[in-house]
Amino acid sequence: MYRPEPSRRTPVMTYEQMLERIRYEGAYPTRERADGAARAVLAGLGRQLTGQERADLSAALPLEAALAVSGQAPAAEPLTGWGFVKDLAARTGTSPAVARWDTGSVFSALAVLAGPDLLTRVIAQLPPGYALLFGRAELVQAA
Repeated sequence: MYRPEPSRRTPVMTYEQMLERIRYEGAYPTRERADGAARAVLAGLGRQLTGQERADLSAALPLEAALAVSGQAPAAEPLTGWGFVKDLAARTGTSPAVARWDTGSVFSALAVLAGPDLLTRVIAQLPPGYALLFGRAELVQAA
C-alpha cells in the first residue's frame, strides 16, 4: 500500500533564531562562535541517534540544523553523556569543560525545538548521562 511521506513540518524558529538562542544561552561573543558550537554538537548528536527519534528530531529542526544531525553515520559504539562530551572535546580541540558548555548551550535550544514529548523519547534512546546535558534530572530505575 502506498503511504505518502510525512511532510517536513515547519520548525518553530529559523536557524538564525536558533543561533541567537544558542549565542545567548552560551554567552558566546559572536554568532560564528555559536554556529561552530551548534554544528559540532549537532553532528555529535547525529552520530548517537538512530531510527524514528533521529528522523523526528531532524523534522523539528531548521534545515541547516537537521542536515548537521541527519548527515552523520551512526557511531559503532554509543557514548554515555560524559563520553559524548569527551568525544566532542577531542574532535573540536577544546577542553571537556568547554565541550560541556557548548553541549548545554546547544541542547537547551534543541529542547525548545523538540518539545517535551520528543525530548523524552530522544533521551530514552540515548545511554545514561544525556538527561543532565539537556537540563533534565537523570532518572535511574531501581534494581
